[in-house]
Amino acid sequence: MELDRKIMSAGKSSLVVSLPKEWMQLNELKKGDTVSFSIQRDRSLVISPSNFKKSAPKEITLSINENDEEILISQKILGAFLNGYTGIMLTSENIFTVPQTKAIRNMAGRLYMRVMEADSKCVYIQNLMDESKASLEQAIQRMHMISRSMCEGAINALKNGDIALAKSVFSLDDDVDHFAFFILRILRNAAQDPHLAKEIHVDPVDCMDHQTLVYRMEYAADYAADIARHLVMLNGTHQKIPEEVLALMISGGTEAVDLYVKAVEAFFAKDVCAAVEIMKHEPRMEKFEVEIASKSFTGPQKSAELVCAICSIRDNIKRISHCAFSIAEISVNRAFKMANP
Repeated sequence: MELDRKIMSAGKSSLVVSLPKEWMQLNELKKGDTVSFSIQRDRSLVISPSNFKKSAPKEITLSINENDEEILISQKILGAFLNGYTGIMLTSENIFTVPQTKAIRNMAGRLYMRVMEADSKCVYIQNLMDESKASLEQAIQRMHMISRSMCEGAINALKNGDIALAKSVFSLDDDVDHFAFFILRILRNAAQDPHLAKEIHVDPVDCMDHQTLVYRMEYAADYAADIARHLVMLNGTHQKIPEEVLALMISGGTEAVDLYVKAVEAFFAKDVCAAVEIMKHEPRMEKFEVEIASKSFTGPQKSAELVCAICSIRDNIKRISHCAFSIAEISVNRAFKMANP
């Protein structure tokens, strides 16, 4: 709702604007109370009650049908979580099936939510974390540490044939997802709530760039996990990637991971020059992809399983590099946006 107010004169040097009565009543303000002013990047002015009270926790009820599959239930819970609901009530006209109950509890665990009430037809889960006390940058940095270790571990496992390392890399994927869900929830809430944004020291305008960064970090971890999965699979069938192809994969993978790490660093440093330098490597990474593809189908005949694994690993290396280029691009855009008044 937009309301127009005239700027009026109060004395020789003061200008005043009246506050809407409805807004005063909504925030339980009266004559003599104080308000806070905050100038935004677009030069607009945000007025807030000095004794601002946190909004009441949001709750939602989700109906689960008898035939709803586990993936649908998980996505319903995730959607409610990301949209800021603190309490989620899941109800069914019939008794929850065993797979449905497992899906609810598994998703609650992944989102660090706690089951507060439960019976055969109803489960209530609640988020007990206070987003206003979270450190956004620290959470993203920790997520990056795991994502980076997965990417580096996948390439080292590829280089050294270290299956134990590959299994370790694959096992870390859930940890990255946990961070991603938590951070995305904070960013979505902060984008809509200036008070939360102020408490966690993030500009609401900057939330979208951070959201893109988090998605790219999650994707990079997924691609590393998929490389590790294929290495474990090939080891189980006693098949090896030809040395010539392997050497190209190691070179391309090492460079892709290095670009990814530098891109995240450039994002936080707001380093335009470093970001642009990263983007210049795109033709080189495309060349690696073509060379790997050409070597994959030459030489002795390979099994379909080995060819598929080589193609998948090649694609995952390419996608890690694309994450780096995407992060570098938003780093440049963000730096120029930050430069504007």
